[in-house]
Amino acid sequence: MPEIIAQFSIQYVQIINEHGALCAQLPTFANNTQWLTTIYRIMHLTRCFDEKAIALQRMGKLGTYAPCRGQEAIGAAIGHMLRPEDIFIPYYRDYAALAQRKVKWSEILSYWGGDERGNQFMHNAQDLPFSVPIASQCLHAAGIAFALQYRQEPRIALVSLGDGGTSEGDFYEAINIAGIWNLPLVFVINNNQWAISVPLQSQTKAATLAQKAIAAGFEGIQVDGNDPLAMSQVLDMAINKARNGNGPTLIEAISYRLSNHTTADDATRYQPQHEVRVATQREPIRRFKHFLEQHIQWTDAQEKTLLQECEQIIENEITEYLSKPPQALSSIFDYHFADMPENFIEQRATVLEASSCLS
Repeated sequence: MPEIIAQFSIQYVQIINEHGALCAQLPTFANNTQWLTTIYRIMHLTRCFDEKAIALQRMGKLGTYAPCRGQEAIGAAIGHMLRPEDIFIPYYRDYAALAQRKVKWSEILSYWGGDERGNQFMHNAQDLPFSVPIASQCLHAAGIAFALQYRQEPRIALVSLGDGGTSEGDFYEAINIAGIWNLPLVFVINNNQWAISVPLQSQTKAATLAQKAIAAGFEGIQVDGNDPLAMSQVLDMAINKARNGNGPTLIEAISYRLSNHTTADDATRYQPQHEVRVATQREPIRRFKHFLEQHIQWTDAQEKTLLQECEQIIENEITEYLSKPPQALSSIFDYHFADMPENFIEQRATVLEASSCLS
């Protein structure tokens, strides 16, 4: 029995602490200055995008939006470590990962603006679109991973979800089949401590979410999700493991949601403010800036230049989003039927006629 317990013990990985100081050996890839500044740049771009998107929603120029403040390191690491040929199955806070996989920021804005064309990624047709239904994407990911395995392709699938998604049956079914079939699949849980207004301790009695992999027969790892180096190191291990035919891994990335669940939410009604203050001191961009200052002598001038660059990039994407012609009213009839029912053809013609008069 002790051997079995040891076999399934949960490892926790952290490389830089909340002050940006090293607390473990630096991975080889982190000796590359360009690598470090690139991942820092995508975190800043994501933070800038997040702030602008919230402002657009408040001005009535965007629909309900799901912020990601404080969780940028997770998506940044995912996007950085996946190969272009791999398949990413996102959930609705994965802006940093999607942007690195050639999805345009303006496409993400279109999606949250209620325009389904935002899910038709111009430069990436293989990754799945946004998933708002909770955890259903895990089963899609299992099917995709099985297809890759069946075709004997050296590619992997990676699916992300929130901690609330681990309470869903879809998640358990997906990890079960991933374990049985030894699928080339990586699960990444963004444990930001809150499933809307429900705290983690009210969702599960498990000591960690990572240990839920034990029942499925594969490895679960817990990692500091505010540490982009630790995230990248664990992802590198899990992705290579899957690519080499050694099966799935479940990664629990510990973060904290420093925002509302969506712009339709008011987190101040349920998040303890002392908890938020502590989490703010541990957030990923602040932490990584301290690390860069110590490790590569990152300067205030470089920081200012980077922020200005990010601001201009996102402003250009906002302009593109706002200037995009609206969808045709007749698009409400698209994608529902292989063959359009006769009565719908008549209704579609009426809508087309009405929309032409409006224009």
